[in-house]
Parts: sequence; structure tokens; C-alpha cells
Amino acid sequence: MTNPCLLKIGSRGSQLALWQANHIADQLRAQGHEVAIEIIRTTGDAMQHLPFAQVGATVPKGMFTKEIEEALYSEKIDLAVHSLKDLPTALDESFAIAAIPPRADPSDAFVSIDYDSFAALSPGARIGTSSLRRQAQLRAQRGDLDYIEFRGNVDTRLRKLSEGEVAAIILASAGLERLGRTEYLRERFPSLILCPAAGQGALAIETRATDIATIQALAFLDDQPTRFAVTAERAALADLGDGCQVPIGTYCQPSSEGFTITGAVASPDGHQIVRTVLDHQHGADPIALGRKLAGRLLEQGAGRLLKMAIP
Repeated sequence: MTNPCLLKIGSRGSQLALWQANHIADQLRAQGHEVAIEIIRTTGDAMQHLPFAQVGATVPKGMFTKEIEEALYSEKIDLAVHSLKDLPTALDESFAIAAIPPRADPSDAFVSIDYDSFAALSPGARIGTSSLRRQAQLRAQRGDLDYIEFRGNVDTRLRKLSEGEVAAIILASAGLERLGRTEYLRERFPSLILCPAAGQGALAIETRATDIATIQALAFLDDQPTRFAVTAERAALADLGDGCQVPIGTYCQPSSEGFTITGAVASPDGHQIVRTVLDHQHGADPIALGRKLAGRLLEQGAGRLLKMAIP
């Protein structure tokens, strides 16, 4: 155990972000550290009223992390707790991902009051999701549904669902579980139907690269299998085209021989989709695995599909 110290955590102010920050804070306190949480409003939070594609075009990377990293750099905070999928794949050399705790369920969830499954939806039913990745892959399965822009935090989206604005919404399973809001969770999509975003379900604890004391204090939180998996996913995403509005899914998971990684890239309308699954043995390099996946997807025509998604 490292020497106890005061650690200041930077977090977004949403209910889910604060759950995540408090989850890490509780584990640090159990190690004897004093912990404070500072809420930081990000560009992405300030632009919740705008369509996600428009926000992404304005602030293509780091819209939910920029201001937090600025506070980290200026030493107003000691660490930041992020949803890993919000963190750009290219990290400034001033920062380090000091720990990646064990991953929660990475799947996407079908959430509905009136329908038991995605397949049971009536033709023309309205589905709420702000993610082009989700829309594109689901259109490949059900092109007869009406996919609409749906932003806001988990509670806001669930309220809109209960008010009948849509027949169903698609959310990350991990967020629903962390908040204890699984009452309308009807189905978890398998990765071969709806491949998750890189890093989905995982947390990233970011520090200054030179802050050795904090990095050492966080070391006990790091889970090596999760770090391997998300490193491979993020390497694939980096090669294919990082950003908040790209129709790319990557998911790596442990297997009997090592790891299996799945990738999917779809055209925005869902009419075309390429998928690849690779197995890799123990001892492999995660970055090489992710880059190999990206290469296979590009060989299958993923580059052409991604160009369709650029405004």
C-alpha cells in the first residue's frame, strides 16, 4: 500500500459520471486516502441541446474530456475518472491512463416499456439513440424502424421513453446497471448483432504522466485483462478513424486461447456492413491485435463505408 494522501478527482456532473467518480473514491478511501470530488462542466455537457452529429463536427474529439484534462494539467485535480469510450485514442504526452478497473457489461441494451425485444417492435416504431454506430448496425437488422436523435443523460432518456416519445431506446448496459435503472432493460445485444464502442463498459483513470505518487496510489485498481482488451479495441479504432460519430464497433474479450476481437463497420443507412472476428493467443501484443483487426476490416471495404459517414 502507498502512503495515504489527499486525492482530488475531476468528474463530469451527470448522475452516471458521479457514480463512477464515487465508486473509485470509495476504493481509494478504503486504502486510507482522503478523497475530494470536483465537478467540471465539459463542452459536451454544454451542448446537450444540439444534435450529436453537429456537436461532433464542432468538437470532433474530447468533447467530454477537454476541460477535465485542462484542470488536470493545471494541477487543480490529481486524477480524472472517465468512461473510457469518451477518451480520445491519442492521449497528450502530459497524461497517462494510470488504471483501468475491471470492466462492466460492455453490451448495448434494448430498453422499452411496451416491447420485450428488438425483434418484437412494430414496423415504423420510433427508436431513440444518438449514436451513429448503434443506428447503422441496427438498421442493418431492421431498416423498417424510425431511428431518431436522442440525447441527454440516462434519467432524461428514460423519462422521454416513459412519456411515449419513442417505443424504445438503446443505452449502454453498464450505465443502467451502475445507476440501478434496469427496470425496462429487455434485451442485451450480442456483439455480432450490435458491436459495442471501443472501451464501452470500462472506466479510465487519467493522471498527469509525471505524477508518480498518484500513479502508484492507483495501481491496485488496474485490471490487466481489461487493459489488454480495451487497448486492442482502441488501437483498431485509431487506425479506422477516431471520433464520437463514427459507425465503428470493436470488442475484445478473453477466450480459452487468449483473446477474441470483433469489429464492425456499417454504412450510415445500414445497407452495407463488414464484420471481422479474430482469435489471438496468450502473450500477444494488444496494439498489434487491434491494428490487425482494422487492417482486415479495411480489406473488406470499411474505408469506403466510413467515407459515407463524413458530413
